[in-house]
Amino acid sequence: MPNEIRLAFEHPSERATATAPDGPLDRISVRDHIVEVDIGAFQIERGHSQRICFNVVVEVRPLTDPVADDVDRILSYDLVTEAITEELASERLNLLETLAERIADRILAEPQAIRCFVRIEKLDRGPGALGIEIVRSKGDLPRVPHADTSPHPHVIYLGNAAIASAHLTGWLDQLQARHEPIILCVGQPEIPSPKTGHRMTQRRVDLLAIEQNAWMLAGRDDRCVVVNTRTELDWAMKNDQFSVWAPSKIVLDAVDGPESGPDDPVALAHWLCDQVEASDLMLIGARPPKTPDLPVLLHDISRPEL
Repeated sequence: MPNEIRLAFEHPSERATATAPDGPLDRISVRDHIVEVDIGAFQIERGHSQRICFNVVVEVRPLTDPVADDVDRILSYDLVTEAITEELASERLNLLETLAERIADRILAEPQAIRCFVRIEKLDRGPGALGIEIVRSKGDLPRVPHADTSPHPHVIYLGNAAIASAHLTGWLDQLQARHEPIILCVGQPEIPSPKTGHRMTQRRVDLLAIEQNAWMLAGRDDRCVVVNTRTELDWAMKNDQFSVWAPSKIVLDAVDGPESGPDDPVALAHWLCDQVEASDLMLIGARPPKTPDLPVLLHDISRPEL
């Protein structure tokens, strides 16, 4: 009994260890994540923000092959904090129990997640922390589809003349003012890529040339952040950051990769649109793809207004 009482008040990671199921599982955790929110069933709590502390532990299936330091192959910490943010934003809740259930359900919808510990505490309602803790496993509850909260970004392709344009800063200012997810794409620089004489190695060289041009764009404006993983793209889209797509990793890792190569960067940007479910593709200083299946917007490079 003393051991059970001790575990009842330990961090969820300790409880996860003590009640581990058979077979190896890895764990990720978010500790002491504090958010101010309007929550609570009592009238005195309505209309007033209070501090809520989240501690979450997620048990995940271990990878059977090397991780290779690849962020796209693991369950990200961001998924946990995003689950909290999205459930808090969906509606005002009376009960911490409801909030914990919804957070656990959202996390357990991820393929890697096996079991989830969610502890939520109110820090401003009493002499100490008042809270609840739940443990849920995949399959405990029927999966309820969540509303689609994925961003549908605008993909902007910038030709070399657009990258060098005096209007570039103004265009970025206008895009930033929209507060909408933006992914910037570029092609190869004017300088020809080295020729390898081999199709597959040439593909890699040409993809790297596009990435060099991405870094050139980043050098023009500090808001342009070069990213090469889907995890980074997703984070940037949800946090109002301009991403400049460095395509090598996503293209080379894709099971169903693009039919076009890096010698047709507009088609490559069009393929990215499909991968991220973009709302549209804007081309500045480039010609449209031959058979677009999403809205393609053409912008005259001489016009300062988008």
